[in-house]
Amino acid sequence: MYIAYILNSYPQPSHSFIRREIRALETQGHTVTRLAMRPGDAPLVDVQDLEEAAATQYVLKAGAVTLLRAAAQSIVSSPKRFASALSLAFRCGRRSEAGIIKHLIYLVEAAYAVQVCAAAGVTHAHAHFGTNAAAVAMLTRALGGPEYSFTVHGPEEYDAPRALSLDEKIARSKFTVAITSYGRSQLSRWAEPDHWSKIKVVHCGIEPTRFPQPLPLPEGGPRFVAIGRFVEQKGQLIALDALAEVIKTTPQAHLTLIGDGEMRRAIKARITTLGLSDHVTLTGWVDEARILTELQNAHALLMPSFAEGLPMVIMEAMAAGRVVIATYIAGIPELVLPEKTGWLVPAGDAAALADAMRELAKTAPAELAQMAQTGRKRVMDRHDVQAEAAKLAAYIAS
Repeated sequence: MYIAYILNSYPQPSHSFIRREIRALETQGHTVTRLAMRPGDAPLVDVQDLEEAAATQYVLKAGAVTLLRAAAQSIVSSPKRFASALSLAFRCGRRSEAGIIKHLIYLVEAAYAVQVCAAAGVTHAHAHFGTNAAAVAMLTRALGGPEYSFTVHGPEEYDAPRALSLDEKIARSKFTVAITSYGRSQLSRWAEPDHWSKIKVVHCGIEPTRFPQPLPLPEGGPRFVAIGRFVEQKGQLIALDALAEVIKTTPQAHLTLIGDGEMRRAIKARITTLGLSDHVTLTGWVDEARILTELQNAHALLMPSFAEGLPMVIMEAMAAGRVVIATYIAGIPELVLPEKTGWLVPAGDAAALADAMRELAKTAPAELAQMAQTGRKRVMDRHDVQAEAAKLAAYIAS
């Protein structure tokens, strides 16, 4: 099959799951055209992301003249179809915080996407996230382009389903993907019951070959690692508050924070205020090889998020043979089983998080290793990227 991936900003360090899905489809014999509105805004440190950037066509780099010419050609070739797509853009724009002007821009981008898809022989377009990429995919279809699907990850889409016209996007799609059963339930809240059967679960995937037999747990510790963007929803400040309590009784505890973002200054200030400078390491963004190394150097992944879909780093930690301490939200309980593969705590509760961290510190290494092995088998069974990509391809082909 010839498939187009319509994306907003790509690649991004935190969106490696898209790259893995695309490459899995390619290894299965499908041809994938990468069509992003713009490059990612975060520095790329992984060679695979750099390769993806080189392989991606960027809509906005085509320039205003080329994009407007594509829109004019769309008007001339089918005025009625363009008028219908224009009406759809206005309707979605009125509901959206982005507004009508941005949706008219999406329409122009869609006109260009129609031409790219036609030139590449694309028969199906897939978007990731239910935001502007899905809007462009929907408008591309409305202008006569290929049928489309899109994957909703959350949590942002669940915060503004009406403003994002999720009901319209689901109704017009060939199918819509949720990454967890929880996600499917949330999409079902906004879709008409007649369209519930369109909502499929396709998990984000990992590459099992990247995760050889886990290394033994490190000596000493406990050592924790947290991976993610430095934004409010990831809860790094709560992790620091919990760590400050843990070191009162376990002074050798250490936390490595991998990532970067708008809250870096606030995080550094909290580290200083709590006197944690000797107990916290900030790495910035690192490549996948370094992430695996940091997981191997830790006893557990810490995921103190307030809102999530199902974080890739949880899958990677479990595949690396490490237990997970996470918040009891969204799709996380579908993968992390309390006291079997890790611990779950209420979101925003630093005391409960500290209790779980202390519980891990008291757990015998042999028991931790058994929990980690259980988690590794669970994630390998549920999140093999080749199996999940094949599932997606089957929905596209059906």
